[in-house]
Amino acid sequence: MSTRQTIQAAVVESSAIVRNGLVSVLKKMQDVNIITVEVTSMEGLHHCMRGHHLDLIFINPSFEGWFNLREFKAEYPNTAAKFVSILCNVTDMSLVRDYDESISLYDSMELLNEKVNKLTCLEEEEVEDEQETLSEREKEIICYVVKGLTNKEIAEQLFISVHTVMTHRRNISRKLQIHSSAGLTIYAIVNKLVELKEVKL
Repeated sequence: MSTRQTIQAAVVESSAIVRNGLVSVLKKMQDVNIITVEVTSMEGLHHCMRGHHLDLIFINPSFEGWFNLREFKAEYPNTAAKFVSILCNVTDMSLVRDYDESISLYDSMELLNEKVNKLTCLEEEEVEDEQETLSEREKEIICYVVKGLTNKEIAEQLFISVHTVMTHRRNISRKLQIHSSAGLTIYAIVNKLVELKEVKL
């Protein structure tokens, strides 16, 4: 069974219903294990920034009147945390353009999962892009593709979501500039990822 990535996240929201609801949903994420800290005051957020290495900060833009993201980031220039706005009501989207992502009360579990995956995979993807090499997970997926498994079957084999399989396949296509199963099959055989007898023709 594959190990899930662990992410530290703060949920910054004064409404107990919204805060507890989001924490509950984040704990049900499929591909990542999210450890959450609930924050209800600005003082608590500063304490959290000093005491935790946060990967994600979910925050209502109207927290304590209005949360000035630029000013806050200036106070913590070394943080690598991604900021996600929690949209609970009609909000002028130009006011949240500095956030890395936005989530809404109406987002489905699948969409939230997709957004979190996108945010937490950025650094890993950038490192891999620089090296122009495939990760071990991508090599695994190529092997399953050339053996004839569907995205759903690959997801079940690797204990990940179908969306994550599709993301890996897009990354593989981009890195190798190969956009067909036949092309992947040739690549897998030439690079000794699979033997000819394993390939589904």
